Amino acid sequence: MNQFNSSIALSQFDAILFDLDGVITATAKIHADCWKRIFDGFLKQRAEEIHEPFQPFDLQNDYKLYVDGKMRYVGVQSFLESRGIQLAYGEPSNPPGYDTVCALGNFKDVFFEEVLQAKGIEVYEGSLALIRHLSDRGFKLAVVSSSHHCKAVLKVAGIEHFFAAVVDGNLVDELHLAGKPAPDAFLLGAKQLGVEPKRTIVFEDAISGVQAGHDGGFGLVVGVDRKGDPETLQKNGADIVVQDLSELLG
Repeated sequence: MNQFNSSIALSQFDAILFDLDGVITATAKIHADCWKRIFDGFLKQRAEEIHEPFQPFDLQNDYKLYVDGKMRYVGVQSFLESRGIQLAYGEPSNPPGYDTVCALGNFKDVFFEEVLQAKGIEVYEGSLALIRHLSDRGFKLAVVSSSHHCKAVLKVAGIEHFFAAVVDGNLVDELHLAGKPAPDAFLLGAKQLGVEPKRTIVFEDAISGVQAGHDGGFGLVVGVDRKGDPETLQKNGADIVVQDLSELLG
């Protein structure tokens, strides 16, 4: 196969950058459920303290607009700001809890680690088929994810050997890069592979991710629509949108 969907020539590209959650692995729902568990606990406690009605975290709107694809502390701040809530930022070393932005983010990571170890990871079959296809044809592949558990997820899933580079939340923190929707992480992924952005394809399922791919000047941004909202991905920077990566093998 020398083309995607009979219209996009693979000869135009040298490398592929994959987001992880929701693109390769079915972990986006796990992340969303963990965030809901954390935010609902925080919001219930706050509602009791200030004697106001409890308004739960909405998985459809709040997660998609304020948290999905973002670095964990950025996502916490973004959601709290949407509710007009001010909370001390704290330090990354804060223990899990409700006292600071960092404590909330760390609390969420505790729950995700529990689920990861207890249930394992589901890999989308269509994504795995495409990854194998591209790897067999010599394309350079990397994962660029906001997740701090990215390498652990790849290892549990048994697919880490496909990727020549991994840019995850830990590396972004270490290098003090701006997280998605800034393109910094994707640009680092391309640099680690030794390729130009214009010769690179980005696969993303999050609004912040397609924005990052678009703003980074990448040759093609493919939106992966797992939420039934292709228009939003297109509006925010996706050049094309598919429901599953297996469509690109047809």
